[in-house]
Parts: sequence; C-alpha cells; structure tokens
Amino acid sequence: MSSSVTLTAATRQNLLSLQDTAALTATTQNRLSTGLKVSSALDNPVNFFTAQSLSQRSGDLGNLLDGISNGIQAIQAANQGITSIQKLVDQAKSVANQALSTQITTTGTASSAYVAPTGAATLNLYINGAATTVSLATGDTIDQTLTKLNTAVGAGSFTKSTDGTKVVMNASADVEFKDTPSQTALGFAAGTANSGPSYGTSTLTTMASQSSDLSVSGVSARATLASQYNSLLTQIDQLAGDSSFNGTNLINGKSDNNNLTINFNPKGNSNLQVTATDETSSGLGLTAITSTSAKTSAIGQGNFLLNADINTTLNKLTTASSQLRTDASTFGSNLSVVQNRQDFTKNLVNVLDTGSSNLTAADLNQEAANSQALSTRQSLGISALSLANTAQQGILQLLR
Repeated sequence: MSSSVTLTAATRQNLLSLQDTAALTATTQNRLSTGLKVSSALDNPVNFFTAQSLSQRSGDLGNLLDGISNGIQAIQAANQGITSIQKLVDQAKSVANQALSTQITTTGTASSAYVAPTGAATLNLYINGAATTVSLATGDTIDQTLTKLNTAVGAGSFTKSTDGTKVVMNASADVEFKDTPSQTALGFAAGTANSGPSYGTSTLTTMASQSSDLSVSGVSARATLASQYNSLLTQIDQLAGDSSFNGTNLINGKSDNNNLTINFNPKGNSNLQVTATDETSSGLGLTAITSTSAKTSAIGQGNFLLNADINTTLNKLTTASSQLRTDASTFGSNLSVVQNRQDFTKNLVNVLDTGSSNLTAADLNQEAANSQALSTRQSLGISALSLANTAQQGILQLLR
C-alpha cells in the first residue's frame, strides 16, 4: 500500500511559487554570466538564427577589410613611386637644360701664315660630327678662303689675325679635321692622323686629332651631362621596380598580372580593378643618350652634341611629366574610391554587429535588478511557506 505526504493547499501554492522563483533566478543568473538573453535556438529560434546570419555577414565583411587595406597600401606605394619618379624626371630636365646652355666652341689661331694653294684643294671637316667639305681654288686669297669657310661652318667662325696673315677660328661648334692636310692647308699645326675626334667617339677612326693650335670646349661637358642623364634613367627604372607592396607593383609595366582587383563584397561582384601602368623609362618614352644622334643616326653626333637632340629629349621629358601627372591623378581617384568603400564597410560591419547584439544581448542593468527582485521574492516565499505550516505546528504542540 502506497503512502504520500499530504500538503495543505496554501503550502503547495507557496512551494510552487518558490519553484518558479528559483527557475527565474537561474535564467537571470545565466543572462548575467553570458550577457545574452538568447544563447541558443531554444531561447528564441527567430532571434537566434537572424543574429547568427547578421554575425556571419559581418565576419565576411571584416575579412574583406584586410584585402581593402592592402589595396590602399598598394595604391599609395604606386603613388609614392610616381611622385619620386617625377622628381627624377625634373632632375633629368635640369640636366638637359644645362647641356643646352653649355656652349660648344672651337677657338685658336694658326701657328703658320696662310699660303694660297698652288692647285685645287679640298678641306675635309666635321662640323659637330657632320662631314663637310670646302673646296679651294688655285690661288685663293685668305679672304676668299675665309668666306668659303664661314659659308660652310657659320658666319663669323673664321677671321684673320691683326697682321692679316693667319687664320683665326672662333666657331660656335665642334670643328674637327678629317685629315692633317686639311689642317696644314690653313696654317694650323698638324694633329696625329686617324686618332679619332677629341670628344672620344673612337668609331670615327678616319678623323685626325685636333690641332694643338685649336681648343674645343663644351663637348666633354655635354658628354658628361649625357652620362648623368642616362644614370637618372637607370634610377627611374629601379625606383619603379621598388614601388611595390606585398608583391603588388602597379607602376612597373602594363600587364594583366600586375593589375589589382579589390573586392568589396563576399560574392566578388562588387569590386574595383586598378589598372597597372608603366612608369619605367621606356614606359615614359625616354631613351638613353648614345654616341648616335637621334636626328641623323650619324655616329659622333650623339652625347648631347647637337642642340636638336637635346630639344628632342626635353620634349620627351615634358611628355613623360604629363603622363606621370595623369597616372597620379588616376591612382588618386582610385584611392579615394577604395578609402570610401573601406569607411562604408567598417560602418556596415558596426550596423550588423549592433543588429545582432540587439537580438541576443541581455540588458545587464535590467537583469541585475531582476536578480535583486527575485532574491527578495524568494525570501518572502520562504516566509509565506513558513506561515502556511504554522497550523500544523499547533497540532504538534497538542500531541506533546
């Protein structure tokens, strides 16, 4: 035969109230310890899975922020490279202008008096590397010879000494003699035959060395400046090659492999492609200065010897500067777009995290107040249960 404890209605009601209070206390304590009012799908399926979806999207966008940040740094590295290359181009302009302002002259007075030719003679000259001939007739006087020389070389290039017997050269050009007879025919001391020109282009082996009576200035200075110019082009190439970030170089050559794609959403259908440019010397249309003229392809007219070549170089440098400014503007526009998307993504991540938190996070202030209230309720429930048992305690006194 089974038996059970019989409780009064008041006692049973107070006991149920205490059990409810204990359950609420446990729930409140869990919320206080985890900070969540919805910690599993059992608490609130809709809020739980919605918050989970928002958090996942926030995480995906957060991962994209690393790629966006790297993209910004790659663009900034390219822009810094262009800025530095522009300085090198400006320096190259300065070198070219300095070469252009360096005057080339050939000056001197013949050591021997001019003697009229006894027969027809041809003077073989190189004027700034260009082959030139001057034909003298039998018995040409010094004045007649000077007229023919000035016609070939330039007005005022040749005059005669104060005593009227010697040829004086004051030419605004590099005047070289192809052979020693051409030198001695004018009274200049003979140079060593077949030794090449004074400015060092050894390819012209048929040219005699300069007469000891003559002095050439400006040619070697221009050649030195041409060497400096070539060195600057090398620096441009090296700088373009070093303007990379994390293996990405946007200014070292146009290639699909060098292009940069920055994704703005996990699907990849929202992105920006930054097209690589070529800011090397060849990409800017700049070529090294050699011993060959760009104007005539004649050996011996290079190394900034001709003003026309220097002006051509300056035009190329101006075009290069324009290209650098255009490319810098393009990169600046791309950088602005990427930075704007970076700020947008950061703010969107914050919105998603806030939305997720609003669905699952507990109000700790409210839960703390609930905990205090439940503690009080529990104390009152225990007191009420004690009062409900008072009648039974009276019967116990009678039994004693």
